[in-house]
Amino acid sequence: MKYILLSLLLLVCISCSEELDFETQSFEKTSTLDCTENCPEIQLEIPVAKNAKIISDSINNTVFAAVKSIVDFGDKPNNSSNYEQLANSFIQAYEKLKTDFPKDRFGWEAKIEGEVKYKSEHLLNIEINHYTFTGGAHGYAGLRSLIFDPKTGKQIPNEKLFKNWELFKVFAETKFRNKYKIPRDQPINSTGMFFENDVFQVAQNIFFTDKGIILHYNPYEIAAYVDGSRDLLIKYEEANDYLITK
Repeated sequence: MKYILLSLLLLVCISCSEELDFETQSFEKTSTLDCTENCPEIQLEIPVAKNAKIISDSINNTVFAAVKSIVDFGDKPNNSSNYEQLANSFIQAYEKLKTDFPKDRFGWEAKIEGEVKYKSEHLLNIEINHYTFTGGAHGYAGLRSLIFDPKTGKQIPNEKLFKNWELFKVFAETKFRNKYKIPRDQPINSTGMFFENDVFQVAQNIFFTDKGIILHYNPYEIAAYVDGSRDLLIKYEEANDYLITK
């Protein structure tokens, strides 16, 4: 009986060690090139999946690719394969520019914070809150949503979240027009929106919350920068008719 209990305990411990979990890892790099205060810097706080190795690797690779696409810029591909290298490459790019143009003033900054916003048996939603500034009149801030199947670690495309994507799109447009007071018999851009080709599109970033799903449009996506972001909350009482799962 003693050995049976020990075996069962071992199995439980193995099972627990394989349960998907997250820890926040931080990465920071600051330039000291010709700088004494408010020096250009990059700060990364990233939720890193642990245990369940194959699933974790899939999630971590996707999150890293998303962060890399936010930080990366320029014509040359960024060969960074981890967050330390990514932070270093950002500062190195600044320092090269500063060396090439020593008389110009630059105030580069990058701050990216990732967080697990929603987790259920069927869905895992990671939010990436980002701000970057590499010169110009202002920086750019936004939110990015990454949705995964927690059983496989694979990212779920927005279209695969819904039973019928086209029907949901029609429903979402009605809700959007109601919230932002756009007449049904007028073009979607009639009140100042910037939808491409004057055709409503579901937001690229969809977030799951306790109350419902949020369609989040970042600045520039459908409105002028000064107008900020646009959000549309669809409560689960209505969204459930269209969602495959939540």
